[in-house]
Amino acid sequence: PVGPVGRPGQPVRTVLGYPEDGGDFARALRRCVGVAACRTERSGVMCPSWRVTHEERHSTRGRAHLLHELLAGELITDGWRSTAVRDALDLCLSCKGCKSDCPVNVDVAAYKAEFLAHHYAGRIRPISHYSLGWLPAWLRLTRLAPGLAGYLARTPGPARLLKRLAGMPAQRALPELPAESLVRWHRRRGTAARPAVPASPPVLLWPDTFTNYLAPEIGRAAVTVLEHAGYSVRLPQRAVCCGLTWLSTGQLGIARRVMRRAVDLLAPVVGSGVPVVVLEPSCAAALRDDLPAVLTGDARAAAVATGVRTFAELLDEPATGWTPPSVDAAAVVQTHCHQHSVLGFGADRRVMDRAGIDATVLDAGCCGLAGNFGFERAHYPVSMAVGELAVLPAVRSAGADSLVIADGLSCRLQIEHGTGRRAQHLAEILAAALPS
Repeated sequence: PVGPVGRPGQPVRTVLGYPEDGGDFARALRRCVGVAACRTERSGVMCPSWRVTHEERHSTRGRAHLLHELLAGELITDGWRSTAVRDALDLCLSCKGCKSDCPVNVDVAAYKAEFLAHHYAGRIRPISHYSLGWLPAWLRLTRLAPGLAGYLARTPGPARLLKRLAGMPAQRALPELPAESLVRWHRRRGTAARPAVPASPPVLLWPDTFTNYLAPEIGRAAVTVLEHAGYSVRLPQRAVCCGLTWLSTGQLGIARRVMRRAVDLLAPVVGSGVPVVVLEPSCAAALRDDLPAVLTGDARAAAVATGVRTFAELLDEPATGWTPPSVDAAAVVQTHCHQHSVLGFGADRRVMDRAGIDATVLDAGCCGLAGNFGFERAHYPVSMAVGELAVLPAVRSAGADSLVIADGLSCRLQIEHGTGRRAQHLAEILAAALPS
């Protein structure tokens, strides 16, 4: 339940569960002890907005301290309605870099979602919360008339109007809308093209919103590779979502309902020993890390989180016994922030090594797009400035023959927007190297 800030010494009513802090929001904020590891420009992901603005309020430490003052109620007296706290959190990219790079694992992305849920309770939200926050619903709606939706998105006049209505910057291009979603392709394909191996172990491929509606070619490539590795690939029989866009915009009531539906579907799958493969790192992180915090007390959520695998993690499991195709190419690799912070990148390194990919994995921090952040009009300058800190220059300086690998949709869009180069998912690289 969304409620007022509690009196000193009393628990604060929160929406998220904070399981690592005993459900105590104030205790979570007290994690920050002021060592200022967030005020660094050397390496890691934390903290991209501070690296651009160099303002204390836009550092992890500054935001945690402002939220602490909000609870104390002395310097900040308007509680959850505080505009000072709102403005400090506004440039947080929700990259989760602080969750891993901070010595005490301060999680400002979660605190921001919590604050937004209270701050906008019963109030009109920014337009981007309705457009980008509800992106899974809007993209699903485009499937009713994919041809018309695609025409509107690529035609200059209608596209400009759509971006203005959605609160997007004019400089950003609307993502292309493929004629066929991944789910529809898989359903149409049926079993005709699948290898007839009765003993093939099953795997559930999670058709996340971004892969399903915006990049189905990545899903098709993943199916090809997984089948080559000996798996029988299944997809859910109904629409699913991890709830990430509602979570990041603080629409936590809706996020909870969406995540509960995901758990209803996934709990029996995971319980039967079938792994769940998620291609989009941000969605994998939401299911593995955010799910237990949103659905506190639901033991199924914790069980589902343990059953989630990234694409590389499944292929890297020793039991797979799979030999990757030979790619034999150099590549510059941008690790998605949520993968860096929550999922880890070791499996990806090992799979790329086995495939002969000479990978230069960037320790360059966030790409700057960060989901809805870089698609919001007011954030565009900061989004591009973050990208120009390291990621975009590194891609520009890569050799023309080098592959550019980025598993996250945000990373691929920002790289293409800022450099003109197309980045690929690891699944695409491996699928292209397989024998015909």
